[in-house]
Amino acid sequence: MPTYLEMPKLSDTMTEGTLAKWVKQVGDAVEVGDVVAEIETDKATMEMESFDEGILHEVLVQEGGKVAVGARIAVLLEEGEEAPTGESGASGQPEKSEAPAKSENVEVPKTAATRDPARSDGGRIKASPLARKIAAERGIDLARLTGSGPGGRIVRADIEGRKPSAAGEAPAAALAKAAPPKVAAATPAPVPSITAGEGDRRIPLTGMRTIIAERLLASKTQIPHFYLNIEVDAAPLLALRAQINEGAGENGNKYTVNDFILKAVVGAAAAVPQVNASFDGDAIIQYAAVNLSVAIAVEDGLVTPVIRDAQSKSLPQLSLAVKDLAQRSRSKKLTPDEFQGGTITVSNLGAYGIDTFDAIINPPQAAILSIGAAKAKPVVNEAGQIVVGQRMGIGMSCDHRVVDGAVGATYLAELRKRIENPALMLV
Repeated sequence: MPTYLEMPKLSDTMTEGTLAKWVKQVGDAVEVGDVVAEIETDKATMEMESFDEGILHEVLVQEGGKVAVGARIAVLLEEGEEAPTGESGASGQPEKSEAPAKSENVEVPKTAATRDPARSDGGRIKASPLARKIAAERGIDLARLTGSGPGGRIVRADIEGRKPSAAGEAPAAALAKAAPPKVAAATPAPVPSITAGEGDRRIPLTGMRTIIAERLLASKTQIPHFYLNIEVDAAPLLALRAQINEGAGENGNKYTVNDFILKAVVGAAAAVPQVNASFDGDAIIQYAAVNLSVAIAVEDGLVTPVIRDAQSKSLPQLSLAVKDLAQRSRSKKLTPDEFQGGTITVSNLGAYGIDTFDAIINPPQAAILSIGAAKAKPVVNEAGQIVVGQRMGIGMSCDHRVVDGAVGATYLAELRKRIENPALMLV
C-alpha cells in the first residue's frame, strides 16, 4: 500500500500551509529525515522532513498550492511497488474513509493482506509499509512498539535494532495524543472595493502576511492598548559602545546599539516583573523568566523569534544570540519552537531613521517596546545652556488589563536608568 506524506503542523497556530518548493522530485528516493519540501507557514518558510521512506511516486500539491494541515501532499511507494489504481487523493485532501478521529491516530483502511494489527485496546497501529515488512521478517510485534513518526506512526527507525517479540514484554505506551485546540482567527472586516486601474497589481497574501493581518487586527481590537513615551539621553550608551567596539579589534564581536537596548529591556523587566506578564481570562500570569521576542524584518513580513531566559544572559551572549536569530530568520532556518513562549517584545526601527512610533502588542504578551533612532538635537544642559545632545525616543504599548499606567511608568524609569548609565549593564 502507498504511504502518503501529509501537510505537517509546523507551528501552534498553523491551520494550513503553502507548498513553497519541492526539494525532492518524482522518482527520487526518500529516507527518513530527508528534506522533501519547503513549507510556508503562518510564521516562516520551513523545511519539511520525511518520517517515512520510499520512492516519491506522485506529487499531489503543486508549488504555490495551499492545503489544510493533515491533507495529503505526495505519495511514496516502496521500491518495486506498483501504484494502486483508483486512488482518490489527487486533490491533496484526505479521503472520507481516512477522516481523523478525536486524536492524531487515524485508522486507515487496509486490504486483508496488509491490515495493521490491533493493539490490546482495540485501536489500530499506524506503521509505514516498510516498517510492517521489516517487522514481519524479523518476527517483531508492532503492538509493543512506540512510533516516532507523526501521530505515533511506526517507521523503519523504530524497527531496526529491535529483537523479536517475547512473551511477557510490557505493552508500549499509548500513542494517541490529543490534537491541540484550533485557535479561531479574527476575520478582517470587509472594506469597500477599489476599482483597479491600469498598471495596478493584485498581490495574493502569503501565509505569513495573512496571519500578521489576522493577529494584529485581533490584538488591536481585543486588547485595550495604551501608550507611554519617553526620550532618553543616548550619549553615554553611544560612547561606551564605541569604546568597546574599538577595543574588540577587527576579529572581535561588534556591538550594535540594539544589543545594549535589549540588555536594558531585559534588566528592567526583571526589576519590574509586572510587565513580564499576560492576561489569562480570570487571572494574570507573571512569568519568572524573561523570554525576549525580537522583531526581525524578513522578505515576507515580520517574525519575532525568542531569546529564552534572557535575564540570565550577558551582553555578549545577547549580542550573539540576536545576530544568530536574525541570520537564520532571513535564511528561513528557524525551528517552530524558536517562535514560541515570548513574554515581552522589542521592535527597533532606529536603523530605518524612525524617531518615534507606537507598536501593536504581540499577543498574548502585555507589553512591547518601540525603539527609535538616536539623533543629535539641541538640548538644555544642567547649566541651562543649549548644547548638542544625543536623544532617543522610546515608546511602550501596554495591555491595560495587565499593566496600569503607574507600572508602565515605573518600568520606563528602570529602562531609562540602564540606558543612561550603560555601565550597569556590564556587571
